[in-house]
Amino acid sequence: MMVPLVLEDALALELSSAEVFSGTPEAAALLLRDAVQLRAAQEGPVQVATAESLTGGDVGGAICTVPGASAYYRGGVISYAYEVKAQVLGVDAQLLAREGAVHPAVAVQMAVGAARVCGADYAVSTTGVAGPDSADGQPVGTVYIGVCSPSGSEVFERHYSGDRAQIRAAASADAIALLARAVRGGAGGVLENEQA
Repeated sequence: MMVPLVLEDALALELSSAEVFSGTPEAAALLLRDAVQLRAAQEGPVQVATAESLTGGDVGGAICTVPGASAYYRGGVISYAYEVKAQVLGVDAQLLAREGAVHPAVAVQMAVGAARVCGADYAVSTTGVAGPDSADGQPVGTVYIGVCSPSGSEVFERHYSGDRAQIRAAASADAIALLARAVRGGAGGVLENEQA
């Protein structure tokens, strides 16, 4: 297992793009299962992990709704507090103090930390503002999703609408779909929901 480390250029990240997944977290979890099975058939076992802030365990919970998920889901870290992000996941404490938790570099570092802590090949993270109030200078609905894979890391910026529960559900579904996308091979791997 190779987990890339991205601490030096934390502020030089470019945002990646992919369509927003419009299904439920449970539907995205089925896509993840299929992606893992496909990748495993080609290259051997695949392990995934999660790091969650605003979704508070919903991403991991949805992944676990799929029978057999224990074969590929290593676990996750719910890191609401800055101290947990820094001490457990290894997010740069100075970055957190300077930018706050709702930042693309924080999302990437959370994903890299989850892969490291859980011993996974791929990991996804969520950090953002579910509301009802803004946070870290970001409006409600702003979410960063980090994805770590053996080939590198990506971060996606999202702006969801709705109430707190709707934002958290959308972020959870999207995070799982983006994790499935990475397992399938990144931008070259087309998910059913991304087809034109």
